[in-house]
Amino acid sequence: MTTSLLIKETVTLEIEAFKRPKNITRLKETHVAFSGAPRKHWYDPTKVILVADPFSRATFYYEFHIDDIAFVQELPSLVSLENEVIPIVRVWVKKRSIAVRCTPFIVDETS
Repeated sequence: MTTSLLIKETVTLEIEAFKRPKNITRLKETHVAFSGAPRKHWYDPTKVILVADPFSRATFYYEFHIDDIAFVQELPSLVSLENEVIPIVRVWVKKRSIAVRCTPFIVDETS
């Protein structure tokens, strides 16, 4: 099963409203922003998947612990040629937290 199939089979994540941080400058010092399409994790409710570019053929995704996310901003949604709408968000993740970046590739021998 390819990663693109796994991503398409996941359910979209309902975004909860986060309180806007009082000090944006402090947030930028202590957190890093990542953008993409949010998805529920396949088996762990304490994690979230963020697909970096859901319509790209060479996409990848991030996996974050929900507790490491301090703030979520809604960004303009993407629309495919088939009129499929994908919501996009920016998540602010605490620096030095453990996350996963998954990049699919084709296994083959090089010449």
